[in-house]
Amino acid sequence: MTIFTKIIHGEIPSYKIAESEKFYAFLDIFPLQKGHTLIVPKIEVDKIFDLPDTYLSELMLFAKPIAHAIAASFPCNRVGMATVGLEVPHAHVHLIPINAAVDMEFSQPKLSFTAEEFKAIQILIISKL
Repeated sequence: MTIFTKIIHGEIPSYKIAESEKFYAFLDIFPLQKGHTLIVPKIEVDKIFDLPDTYLSELMLFAKPIAHAIAASFPCNRVGMATVGLEVPHAHVHLIPINAAVDMEFSQPKLSFTAEEFKAIQILIISKL
């Protein structure tokens, strides 16, 4: 069982943004930018392109309003989407508010927020959904 499955099942706490029958979205606790959100399918599949076709297409539709809510919550030129998938063997995408390509470089130092700051970010994004 991956850490993402444990988060989906509530065994590990998360700052949930949205949930559907097939997907779970929550704040990345090691964010590149304020509002950095992860979207994971509720089925455990390691590589994103090994997901069933319905999951791939529905992932974009699930992500769309979340991306709009992130953009409405933080000053950015756009919300970038990345699929790296090396750190956790569970397919997922990153939604990251960006102003330049460098804002999505995963080699840069991650931001650190208090629990109260994460909760405020969570509430702000949810309020824009």
